[in-house]
Amino acid sequence: MYGAILGDIIGSPYEFDRSGKTKDFPLFSPESRFTDDTVMTVAVADAFLSCPAGASDEAIRRQLIRSMQRFGRLHPDIGYGAKFLNWLMSEDPQPYGSWGNGSAMRVSPCGLIAVTLQEALELAEASAAVTHNHPEGIKGAQAVAAAIFLARTGRTQAEIK
Repeated sequence: MYGAILGDIIGSPYEFDRSGKTKDFPLFSPESRFTDDTVMTVAVADAFLSCPAGASDEAIRRQLIRSMQRFGRLHPDIGYGAKFLNWLMSEDPQPYGSWGNGSAMRVSPCGLIAVTLQEALELAEASAAVTHNHPEGIKGAQAVAAAIFLARTGRTQAEIK
């Protein structure tokens, strides 16, 4: 999670800059800040840490929504997309078929807490599906969670690829 959060903060000044890639930039600048991706990463971690062992899929889904809305509403003006912001403020939040990268950006806790690769994939699907229930949104989250799980459990870069 440190990597996800630091990467978010370090990259924040360049998030919408399409002028070219370089490795020559300051890690932190006056424009550096946490974004919606950091807030949702913390919310996903909170949700899974708040669920008791053996919680039902429905209980996990409810806790994900509760945590994401609680943390997100504390920081409503840090870069959420319009559909996600509507979801965040809704009294009856429903998945909206997104296939964007938001589900992948917030999924790192799933790769960290999982005991098996299968569990990492299942947790990633759960964390994505509350908003990004399009198959591509779920696949993106699963790919990132799997890579984190495999790296954490000592797999080589070639094995992860």
